[in-house]
Amino acid sequence: MRAGGATVGEIGPGMLVLAGIAAGDDEAEARRMARKCADLRIFPDDEGKFDRTLAEAGGAALVVSQFTLLADVRRGRRPSFTGAAATDRAAPLVDVFVAALREAGVPVETGAFGAKMDVELVNDGPVTIVVDSADLDRPRRG
Repeated sequence: MRAGGATVGEIGPGMLVLAGIAAGDDEAEARRMARKCADLRIFPDDEGKFDRTLAEAGGAALVVSQFTLLADVRRGRRPSFTGAAATDRAAPLVDVFVAALREAGVPVETGAFGAKMDVELVNDGPVTIVVDSADLDRPRRG
Protein backbone atom coordinates (compact mmCIF):
# COMPACT_ATOMS: atom_id res chain seq x y z
CA MET A 1 0.00 0.00 0.00
CA ARG A 2 1.33 3.39 -0.98
CA ALA A 3 0.52 6.93 0.12
CA GLY A 4 2.25 9.90 -1.46
CA GLY A 5 4.39 7.54 -3.54
CA ALA A 6 5.89 5.82 -0.46
CA THR A 7 5.08 2.35 0.81
CA VAL A 8 3.26 2.72 4.13
CA GLY A 9 2.16 -0.86 4.75
CA GLU A 10 2.81 -4.22 3.18
CA ILE A 11 2.12 -7.84 4.10
CA GLY A 12 2.45 -11.23 2.50
CA PRO A 13 -0.33 -13.81 2.89
CA GLY A 14 -3.04 -12.75 5.26
CA MET A 15 -6.04 -10.50 5.49
CA LEU A 16 -6.83 -7.05 4.13
CA VAL A 17 -9.15 -5.37 6.64
CA LEU A 18 -11.06 -2.34 5.43
CA ALA A 19 -12.17 -0.86 8.74
CA GLY A 20 -15.16 1.47 8.77
CA ILE A 21 -15.73 3.21 12.10
CA ALA A 22 -19.34 4.27 12.69
CA ALA A 23 -20.38 7.35 14.63
CA GLY A 24 -21.62 5.29 17.58
CA ASP A 25 -18.63 2.96 17.86
CA ASP A 26 -16.49 2.89 21.00
CA GLU A 27 -13.33 1.18 22.27
CA ALA A 28 -15.21 -1.93 23.38
CA GLU A 29 -16.68 -2.30 19.88
CA ALA A 30 -13.26 -1.84 18.25
CA ARG A 31 -11.81 -4.58 20.49
CA ARG A 32 -14.77 -6.90 19.84
CA MET A 33 -14.41 -6.49 16.06
CA ALA A 34 -10.65 -7.12 16.26
CA ARG A 35 -11.25 -10.30 18.24
CA LYS A 36 -13.88 -11.43 15.70
CA CYS A 37 -11.45 -10.85 12.81
CA ALA A 38 -8.63 -12.61 14.64
CA ASP A 39 -10.81 -15.60 15.54
CA LEU A 40 -12.42 -16.21 12.14
CA ARG A 41 -11.50 -19.66 10.86
CA ILE A 42 -11.21 -18.70 7.20
CA PHE A 43 -7.81 -20.08 6.29
CA PRO A 44 -7.40 -23.61 4.94
CA ASP A 45 -5.93 -26.49 6.89
CA ASP A 46 -3.88 -29.24 5.23
CA GLU A 47 -7.06 -30.69 3.69
CA GLY A 48 -8.21 -27.33 2.31
CA LYS A 49 -11.03 -26.90 4.86
CA PHE A 50 -11.54 -23.46 6.43
CA ASP A 51 -10.27 -24.34 9.87
CA ARG A 52 -7.41 -21.96 10.74
CA THR A 53 -7.35 -18.46 12.12
CA LEU A 54 -5.09 -15.79 10.70
CA ALA A 55 -2.46 -16.38 13.39
CA GLU A 56 -2.67 -20.18 13.01
CA ALA A 57 -2.12 -19.79 9.27
CA GLY A 58 0.94 -17.61 9.89
CA GLY A 59 -0.64 -14.61 8.15
CA ALA A 60 -0.71 -10.91 8.88
CA ALA A 61 -3.35 -8.20 8.65
CA LEU A 62 -3.19 -5.03 6.59
CA VAL A 63 -5.63 -2.59 8.21
CA VAL A 64 -6.92 0.33 6.17
CA SER A 65 -9.35 2.84 7.64
CA GLN A 66 -12.21 3.18 5.16
CA PHE A 67 -15.00 5.59 6.13
CA THR A 68 -16.67 5.10 2.75
CA LEU A 69 -17.89 1.67 3.94
CA LEU A 70 -20.46 3.62 5.96
CA ALA A 71 -21.95 5.21 2.84
CA ASP A 72 -25.73 5.49 2.83
CA VAL A 73 -26.98 5.25 -0.74
CA ARG A 74 -30.69 4.83 -0.03
CA ARG A 75 -31.61 8.29 -1.31
CA GLY A 76 -30.47 10.27 -4.30
CA ARG A 77 -27.32 9.71 -6.32
CA ARG A 78 -24.74 11.06 -3.90
CA PRO A 79 -23.75 8.88 -0.93
CA SER A 80 -24.13 10.29 2.56
CA PHE A 81 -21.34 9.61 5.03
CA THR A 82 -23.09 10.97 8.13
CA GLY A 83 -23.00 7.48 9.68
CA ALA A 84 -19.21 7.48 9.73
CA ALA A 85 -17.36 8.65 12.82
CA ALA A 86 -15.59 11.99 12.63
CA THR A 87 -11.85 11.80 12.03
CA ASP A 88 -10.94 12.78 15.61
CA ARG A 89 -13.10 9.90 16.88
CA ALA A 90 -12.29 7.33 14.19
CA ALA A 91 -8.48 7.56 14.23
CA PRO A 92 -8.09 6.52 17.89
CA LEU A 93 -10.59 3.67 17.41
CA VAL A 94 -8.63 2.34 14.45
CA ASP A 95 -5.58 2.38 16.74
CA VAL A 96 -7.52 0.42 19.38
CA PHE A 97 -8.60 -2.09 16.71
CA VAL A 98 -4.99 -2.53 15.53
CA ALA A 99 -3.67 -2.91 19.10
CA ALA A 100 -6.31 -5.54 19.86
CA LEU A 101 -5.38 -7.51 16.73
CA ARG A 102 -1.75 -7.43 17.81
CA GLU A 103 -2.72 -8.57 21.32
CA ALA A 104 -4.45 -11.53 19.64
CA GLY A 105 -1.11 -12.53 18.10
CA VAL A 106 -1.67 -11.10 14.63
CA PRO A 107 1.16 -9.17 12.95
CA VAL A 108 -0.38 -5.93 11.66
CA GLU A 109 0.60 -3.27 9.13
CA THR A 110 -1.49 -0.16 8.61
CA GLY A 111 -2.10 2.53 6.10
CA ALA A 112 -1.82 6.26 6.70
CA PHE A 113 -5.06 7.42 8.33
CA GLY A 114 -6.93 9.92 6.17
CA ALA A 115 -4.44 9.73 3.30
CA LYS A 116 -5.27 8.92 -0.29
CA MET A 117 -3.75 5.47 -0.69
CA ASP A 118 -3.17 3.00 -3.48
CA VAL A 119 -4.04 -0.43 -2.09
CA GLU A 120 -3.14 -3.57 -4.02
CA LEU A 121 -4.76 -6.90 -3.28
CA VAL A 122 -4.16 -10.39 -4.57
CA ASN A 123 -7.31 -12.23 -3.52
CA ASP A 124 -6.55 -15.93 -3.07
CA GLY A 125 -9.84 -17.70 -3.44
CA PRO A 126 -11.50 -15.27 -3.61
CA VAL A 127 -12.77 -15.02 -0.07
CA THR A 128 -14.40 -11.73 0.87
CA ILE A 129 -16.35 -11.50 4.12
CA VAL A 130 -18.21 -8.55 5.56
CA VAL A 131 -18.03 -8.40 9.35
CA ASP A 132 -20.47 -5.74 10.55
CA SER A 133 -20.85 -5.09 14.28
CA ALA A 134 -24.56 -4.42 13.79
CA ASP A 135 -24.96 -7.95 12.44
CA LEU A 136 -23.20 -9.64 15.36
CA ASP A 137 -26.09 -8.98 17.74
CA ARG A 138 -28.87 -10.05 15.37
CA PRO A 139 -30.31 -13.56 15.48
CA ARG A 140 -28.99 -15.89 12.79
CA ARG A 141 -31.17 -16.52 9.76
CA GLY A 142 -32.34 -20.03 8.91
